[in-house]
Amino acid sequence: MARLQAWLHEATGPAPLVAFRIGFGLLMMGAALRFWSKGWIRTHFIEPDFHFRYFLFGWIPELPGDGLYLVFAVQIASAALIALGWRYRIAAVLFFLSFTYVELIDQATYLNHYYFISLVSFLLILLPLDRWGSLDARARRPGPDPAPRWIALVLQAQIAVVYFFAGLAKLNPDWLLEAQPLGIWLSARSGLPVLGVLFDQPWFAYLMSWGGAAFDLCIPFLLLWRVTRPGAYGAVVVFHLATAVLFPIGVFPWVMIASTLIFFDERDWRRFGGWLPGKRRHRSPDRTTLDAPGASRPPSAAACPLGRGRGLVLGAFFALQVLVPLRHLAYPGNVLWTEEGFRFSWRVMLVEKTGAVFFEVTDPDRDRSWEVFPGDYLTPLQERQFAFQPDMILALAHHLRDTLRDQGVRRPEVRVRAYVSLNGRRSRPLIDPTVDLARVPRSLAPKDWVLALDAP
Repeated sequence: MARLQAWLHEATGPAPLVAFRIGFGLLMMGAALRFWSKGWIRTHFIEPDFHFRYFLFGWIPELPGDGLYLVFAVQIASAALIALGWRYRIAAVLFFLSFTYVELIDQATYLNHYYFISLVSFLLILLPLDRWGSLDARARRPGPDPAPRWIALVLQAQIAVVYFFAGLAKLNPDWLLEAQPLGIWLSARSGLPVLGVLFDQPWFAYLMSWGGAAFDLCIPFLLLWRVTRPGAYGAVVVFHLATAVLFPIGVFPWVMIASTLIFFDERDWRRFGGWLPGKRRHRSPDRTTLDAPGASRPPSAAACPLGRGRGLVLGAFFALQVLVPLRHLAYPGNVLWTEEGFRFSWRVMLVEKTGAVFFEVTDPDRDRSWEVFPGDYLTPLQERQFAFQPDMILALAHHLRDTLRDQGVRRPEVRVRAYVSLNGRRSRPLIDPTVDLARVPRSLAPKDWVLALDAP
């Protein structure tokens, strides 16, 4: 333990940490401005009359009127302050709270990279990235502290979790044996110049599927090894640029390209430019020098200790990062179909699903039934997303139940006919149409009212 502590606190140089903080802050500021400029604040959050709230987070209040614009203003300002390193701790807390608040408003807007940003912004609260190359550091004087190894390791571990579990999730029959859903998506883009001719070829979809799984599983280890690091980062850039061109997934490719730079250490950064702070004062020693007989080890960065409290928080944080993606093992059935354990598990680009949902409402006291159309209650985005996600179908059923009670229907019954197509399969029933969803509570228990993928 003593040797591990010494290794974690070795001074490694601040350049990667400065680059990560500046890059993350600028990207988040640009992403929030983009969201604002496209009018998505109003269409996604203000205009809908109903929001799909996450289980256990329904208590989070919704701001009245145009109050959400103030939340985005806080996001933009705090992201800029993170990049500048001014009032960094306050800025990190404000960014984490404002960004995560927006993401918890409606399940229909869930994206893996939003979840990733929330996790990283939480880590920024714990990591003293303002000690180097920041306005806070300049105000402190006299000079920057040594940068301990453990800070970069925390960020590297978070990125490694994303890649590794994304690769692990691809080890399923649809991806490996059927090349789906990549086969569907690539064939839809066969009109692209040059490479488009390949997209209709079945072998190319298999090559991309197997290559994508191998990339995600191996890339964290290749980035950690100095010998393979430059080539691995080149693969990261090519991979994410290709996904940005082929698939409309927002800022995620750019976030990963920038964030993965944290795997380069001080020596790598000095090789490509000496513009970052600490070049002379905290130059990282060369490994051959360290291994020479009688050579001293690098100094311990005692000014930035990991500490017992912070260590326990980070330990619990990463334990959850391992357990949450594996929670689907506690549920029966195909996770791609039931979606029990699907979110927050880095199941990136694994499904192509479309669905159609019809609600039948019954008033047993008056012995009458009628059909309700989801589009009367939802925006197009919400209707598209909820149609194949059982927990969201249940949430809308409860909203219909409560609305009918307010209208004087004492014991409303809500049943659903839902038909979903998964990764090119024929459309088939998702929900047991005999179950009254008005009486089904929301919980983390297995959903026995969701039909199996292979049900007749």
